[in-house]
Amino acid sequence: MITEEQVKALQSEMEGNGENQAQMAYRILEEMIVTLKLPPGSKISEKALNRSLGFGRTPLREALQRLAIEGNVKILPRSGVIVSDIDLSDQLNMIEVRRELEKIIAGRAARLAMEDQREVFLKLADEFDRAARQNDGNVFIETDREFNSLCIETAQNKYVSYAIGPIEAQTRRFWYLHFKRFGDLQRVSQLHAGIARAIAANDEAGARDASDKLIDYVEEYTRKTLQFMGGL
Repeated sequence: MITEEQVKALQSEMEGNGENQAQMAYRILEEMIVTLKLPPGSKISEKALNRSLGFGRTPLREALQRLAIEGNVKILPRSGVIVSDIDLSDQLNMIEVRRELEKIIAGRAARLAMEDQREVFLKLADEFDRAARQNDGNVFIETDREFNSLCIETAQNKYVSYAIGPIEAQTRRFWYLHFKRFGDLQRVSQLHAGIARAIAANDEAGARDASDKLIDYVEEYTRKTLQFMGGL
């Protein structure tokens, strides 16, 4: 389970962002599911969550219903809540949709990025380079989280933000399960750096092209994983 210190840190951050208890509960539970602290197939106890997270029944149930809609959990009558398995056979279908959404986000972010945002994108590109140079997964994960958030903020389109959210969650779950075994951290870091630098240059076409190259790689490593796992 997530530690008490991590919960307090997340709650402090989210309170600062003005999030309500249901939103906080959702983000904390999603983080626990994505990072496999709540692995596929595990049963979620509302009473245990209430004790460990300190949220009431209503916020927890709202959070679990949202997670169910996104496919992260299954709510079973009289059986409780189960963390969903990752559907390996559906990964390529998801990537097909992700490709188009990511291009929209990258293109809009490049077109709309202001000077202060462009400076941050350049710093993030440098951090992606550092992750590649040091082959450091922790640096990549933290940088990627900030990068994705800034891309959504800069793109200024709530509809694409709603659409990409569940896909990002499933993508991260797949990452935590399989990337260390089948992925290339240096390559994926460099591809992210390319998108960040194109956005920083207000190069819309370049950002869309760089996004496509990243998804080409994601599809490549996903196919490799599926072939090994017997999913293709």
